[in-house]
Amino acid sequence: MSVSAMSASTTTPHADVLPAGEDRVGAFLPGPRVEVAGATAGPLAGLTFAVKDVLDVAGVVTGNGHPAWARTHAPAAAHAAAVQRALDAGARLVGKTISDELAYSLTGENVHYGTPLNSAAPERVPGGSSSGSAAAVAAGLVDFALGSDCGGSVRVPASYCGLLGLRPTHGRVPAAGIAPFAPSFDCVGWFARDPAVFAAVGRVLLGEDGPVALPRRLLVATDAFALLSDDVRAALAPALARVERAVTPAEGVVLAPEGLAAWSAAFRALQAAEIWQSVGPWVEAVRPEFGPGVAERFAAAARLDPAVVEAARPVRRAVVARTSSLLAEGTVLVLPTTPRSAPLKGSAAADTEVTYRHLAMNLLCTAGLAGLPQVSLPLAQVEGAPLGLSLVGRHGSDLELVTLAAAICAA
Repeated sequence: MSVSAMSASTTTPHADVLPAGEDRVGAFLPGPRVEVAGATAGPLAGLTFAVKDVLDVAGVVTGNGHPAWARTHAPAAAHAAAVQRALDAGARLVGKTISDELAYSLTGENVHYGTPLNSAAPERVPGGSSSGSAAAVAAGLVDFALGSDCGGSVRVPASYCGLLGLRPTHGRVPAAGIAPFAPSFDCVGWFARDPAVFAAVGRVLLGEDGPVALPRRLLVATDAFALLSDDVRAALAPALARVERAVTPAEGVVLAPEGLAAWSAAFRALQAAEIWQSVGPWVEAVRPEFGPGVAERFAAAARLDPAVVEAARPVRRAVVARTSSLLAEGTVLVLPTTPRSAPLKGSAAADTEVTYRHLAMNLLCTAGLAGLPQVSLPLAQVEGAPLGLSLVGRHGSDLELVTLAAAICAA
């Protein structure tokens, strides 16, 4: 079946836009608020948005989550491509949001700028590295926000904060104007609370419109669900049933014959190698102070054995081959977004940054290694906090996922 494009007229403003000096959740960068008017008309007219501080805004220094990076870089000459698309569609930019340090974390705790408040679970972290963007949307300060996703930096905050969030097909949304990190993994994604807004933003950023065919086949990654505790699996069961009602009864498959841990290890090696190539010279020259977890990851990237990186390359090729064989046209894969709800604040050094981070990457690595689109749906709760369920589509099926996600969440 197919569905028609959601009308731009359905995207009415929902955000509680505060005066520039107010930010009740600590989502925006400290200092004067960056504001840019959008076009006077367009499919996003009347909507407000925020931008993670790894994306360029003309005339403003991109801080990349660290004051030392801001001190050593000049103002951007132009808007990032994704920012420009949103402005051209009529949306109004109302601020730049906090990122984890150089985007190398999944918690949302930044020792320099603080931890944005997760309005859906105030005692818990918002998730990173697009922490401020997710926090701003969750608090209703903006209608949508742009973030970046390499290892899970849109998907994790979306799960933790109870939002719709998409990591698109690699390269599907132009990455021009984004701070350097891991180029073969980096994507520009977005968050929204309202399904119609989420879909409208998707059509703008993807540069695609018109009807799309919804998926006809649903696969469940049984090895991914096997990683969860019993209470998390039980919490996701009604969400999976909701997806099945929208598509079709699901078939169980083993996603990673080699083991998701092997895929995750390959991802971490390849990502670290690219990160060190991109920002290692700056780290060595500036010697910036990093917080717990981030410091250790940069140190590990600096001493990474090239043989480990070379051994990871055929694993990536195997992931691409495996996902290509599973995700034929009209097929969607279901897996948990994160292994649990957001960790409590202050628990990162002892928990999240070691054992939990590796477990999370077992679930997050597939889309990154294969360059596939993945959307997190805010359909579940555990321990009173949000928990996302993800849909992964074949390469280039972004608009199908966006449309399906919006339909499921609006039902």
